[in-house]
Amino acid sequence: MNDAEKIIIIAEAGVNHNASMEMARRMVVEAARAGADYVKFQTAVPELVISSIAPKAEYQKETTGEAESQLEMCKAIHLPLSAYPELAALCREEGIGFMSTPFDLVSIDSLASLDMDYWKIPSGEITNLPYLRKIAKTGGKVILSTGMSTIDEVATAVEILETGGINRKDIILLHCTTQYPTPYSDVNLKAMDSLRRLNTGGVGYSDHTLGIEVPVAAAALGAKVIEKHFTLDKNLPGPDHRASLDPAELAEMVKAVRHIEKALGSGVKAVADSERPNIEVARKSIVASRTIVKGEMFTEENITVKRPGNGISPMQWDSVIGQVAKKNFAYDSLIEL
Repeated sequence: MNDAEKIIIIAEAGVNHNASMEMARRMVVEAARAGADYVKFQTAVPELVISSIAPKAEYQKETTGEAESQLEMCKAIHLPLSAYPELAALCREEGIGFMSTPFDLVSIDSLASLDMDYWKIPSGEITNLPYLRKIAKTGGKVILSTGMSTIDEVATAVEILETGGINRKDIILLHCTTQYPTPYSDVNLKAMDSLRRLNTGGVGYSDHTLGIEVPVAAAALGAKVIEKHFTLDKNLPGPDHRASLDPAELAEMVKAVRHIEKALGSGVKAVADSERPNIEVARKSIVASRTIVKGEMFTEENITVKRPGNGISPMQWDSVIGQVAKKNFAYDSLIEL
């Protein structure tokens, strides 16, 4: 399998570092150790993203309480813009790709110098025209999450990016359900088929369910990218920890996705190398069902079909019937013509 066919696995650190550089560094190391292709953070100037009157989501209220506003919550868990060059450098040292999702125009400018392989656009910005246009001007590759979106909204966002300078085939669309955790009944993995019809560079899946089953299923359904939140400790304070994987679970997910990746194969129905020796064992040949003497005609009364499969194939049954035995055959011996 070449790199172009490999499923891209993004370990979503997000803001699960709780504004601690020490924790963010540890998350880079753990993501690399788990075998992820990228570790992804979230970059924002909270005051440019969230107004003072913006409410918290219900899941945020459940995980962080209602005393503070959404803005206050986000200000407490975001790293400064100056942190990301250091994290990008650490990713290079650890052999894992660096990504971070910008949530405002200033953050886009800040990340532009870090030479990321992909711009990751979050679901909440899919209807943000100035944001999409600014991303498009970079001319880079894009991974676009599509939570909370209709297919028409996704199509419009793709058109904006394409018109602005992004090659349509350089856009990967991630199906996503923006709820933490996502109920299984709301996952709708088959929506990836709808996204495929937009004819971009491929589709993938950004997961917010508990566990690893759904992202593994998405891999089996042809996702080119799998994104999953992870945390150092699910009991840490903050909005996303409870719906995230711990490092051991992240490693298990990566291993499972890689197994599925191998299992998908080429799509050509052929004999696998591992099963070839079993042809002789499992298939059957035409054999004598009783003693047959030389000169006797082969009939349905004196031949039958049994294992092993290294003799005349039963598919030749009609051509054997009626021929004359050229020698004696003992019971259960392979028939030869």
